[in-house]
Amino acid sequence: MRWRMPGVQGQRQALLWLVALGFFMQTLDATIVNTALPAMARDLQESPLQMHSVIVSYSLAMAVLIPASGWLADRFGTRQVFMSAIALFVCGSVLCALSPSLPWLVAARVVQGLGGALLLPVGRLAVLRAFPGDAFIRAMSFVVVPGLIGPLIGPTLGGWMVEYASWHWIFWVNLPVGLVGLLAARRYMAQEPAQPVRGFDAIGYGLLAFGMAAVSLAVEAMAGGGLRGVSALVLLVLGLASLAAYGLHALRCPVPLFAPALFSVRTLRVGLLGNLFSRLGSSAMPFMIPLVLQVSMDYTPLQAGMMMLPTVLGSMAVKPVVTRLVRRRGYRQVLLANTCALALLIASFALLTPQRPLPVLITLLALFGAANSMQFSAMNTVTLKDLQPADASSGNSLLSMVQMLAMGMGVALAGAVLASTQGYLAAAEPGSAGMLDAFRLTFVCMGLLTLAATMLFLQLPGQPQAGVPAQPTQ
Repeated sequence: MRWRMPGVQGQRQALLWLVALGFFMQTLDATIVNTALPAMARDLQESPLQMHSVIVSYSLAMAVLIPASGWLADRFGTRQVFMSAIALFVCGSVLCALSPSLPWLVAARVVQGLGGALLLPVGRLAVLRAFPGDAFIRAMSFVVVPGLIGPLIGPTLGGWMVEYASWHWIFWVNLPVGLVGLLAARRYMAQEPAQPVRGFDAIGYGLLAFGMAAVSLAVEAMAGGGLRGVSALVLLVLGLASLAAYGLHALRCPVPLFAPALFSVRTLRVGLLGNLFSRLGSSAMPFMIPLVLQVSMDYTPLQAGMMMLPTVLGSMAVKPVVTRLVRRRGYRQVLLANTCALALLIASFALLTPQRPLPVLITLLALFGAANSMQFSAMNTVTLKDLQPADASSGNSLLSMVQMLAMGMGVALAGAVLASTQGYLAAAEPGSAGMLDAFRLTFVCMGLLTLAATMLFLQLPGQPQAGVPAQPTQ
């Protein structure tokens, strides 16, 4: 199906398809791996409970590079950086498919994540320069649609590939798509004139990147005892110190990565912290659900992938309701009530048993998808709605960074809790019953972590506010 915009030439149409393709690749790869983790674990001779690092490494690499994406595009040009991003993503995918061990796979996912981090921000910048003014909103509305399709088909496609081919194909499939993207970018993405390059806060970037990486890796390592547990604690302290040092550095830096004045906006502060804490639980669910279905309930990879469809359908069904609900009740009431509902739904997965009727599980998954979608839409919109136009780009980059950081930390934390509880419950004789109990306790813990975000949303204004966007940010 061909998409047209009045007055837009063929090259600009092709640019939209190209950026949409990059966004699709990035979102698809963030979800397609989840159902393949048990198969990867068997092939690499690892425990399925240790495979969370495959997801964490990808999310963390994206979070680390996002703050530098705008500067890189200005310094080297959007076409050059976008093509480099596709090349990195494809190289990372090939390395993932060829990985002989878990450490190699994790390193390859880092390469893949570095490429994925640049695909949407740089592509969005190219669209902004090609479609100025009101045309940009319509153009981006088209670009984001494939990004919504990626999570829809990712788990099922991953399960199908694992069941009828092998887990390697979830990475090999990126090779032809990436090569087409490279050729299209070379032909259809304009070689723009040099842009004025602002100063880059290299010291601040180093402090921020090290802090995010150290905290995330420390959380992931917390499942180990002894020397590993001590190392995790040291790494956590170093990471927090680095983040604190970045905050102090930004106050005196003339060109900080994120201007301290941004944080004078209360809704931005609350929205960022709310995103971080409420996503810890919800981000772990796409990792936890396919894993528990395959490891403890004997689902095949394809069946486990298909069970994620109700969450996407529930997410899509609730979208039209969010705007009306926020306009009537206000962000504070909606987020408080929905965060409680989301926490309860996450914890309710502790009731899973192999004997649980399938319609009950499908209903539970659909309700979780609906609550999760409402949470993201309301949180993201309240975070950005009060920013001045000059701060919108910086605020959006900061929000994207926090989202990816929360995603990685949520999976790392769930993996740490799962491994720790399974070690306590099934140390003497590991088995499916002990494993299922470990999953149950982890679901409860992630639900409680999500509930903690209500203390942050209490800081929002209590009354309904005018000016709620017609379509909340994804």
